[in-house]
Amino acid sequence: MTAPVRVLAVDDRRENLLALQAILEGLPIEVVAVTSGEEALKKLLVNDFAVILLDARMPGMDGFETARHVKQRERTRHIPILFLTAADYDPHLAFRSYQAGAVDYITKPFDPWVLRSKVSVFVDLYLLHSQVTQRAAERDALRKSVDEALRLLDAAEPTDAPTSALLARLRGVLGAQRHDLHS
Repeated sequence: MTAPVRVLAVDDRRENLLALQAILEGLPIEVVAVTSGEEALKKLLVNDFAVILLDARMPGMDGFETARHVKQRERTRHIPILFLTAADYDPHLAFRSYQAGAVDYITKPFDPWVLRSKVSVFVDLYLLHSQVTQRAAERDALRKSVDEALRLLDAAEPTDAPTSALLARLRGVLGAQRHDLHS
């Protein structure tokens, strides 16, 4: 069974986290809710996430500092960050968000359907990326198997003409597969 697709929600106010969970209810995801940037960074050490919903203004480590830490880590730098803030739209805060690595900056109140749609897009992209990564690993394993089979065939010394012909045919088939896998 595959692991659930996780979305990390970070907000110092529990009522905001409950609202986010309600908005995202019914999507094929697991919402992991935390109340600080420090907690978020700990979760990111052990789990993979499709997207991070991050409050810009929090006590202690704010959203901007949290985002900078996320983007500095090799393991997490690819995770899209959507900043959410209760402040009225402030171009300076929006700029700071994008500078910290955000893909979007959303002010409250926001349309819940727009947020659901954005999260769905990032979940779909995460799933597609996972499939491509899995297929690449499968192709690499197959490539190694074909290369090993050809190496063994090249080392084989046929004792008669039919065996020699069979080995030649196998080399031809595997050689074509090798070419396809390497292109």
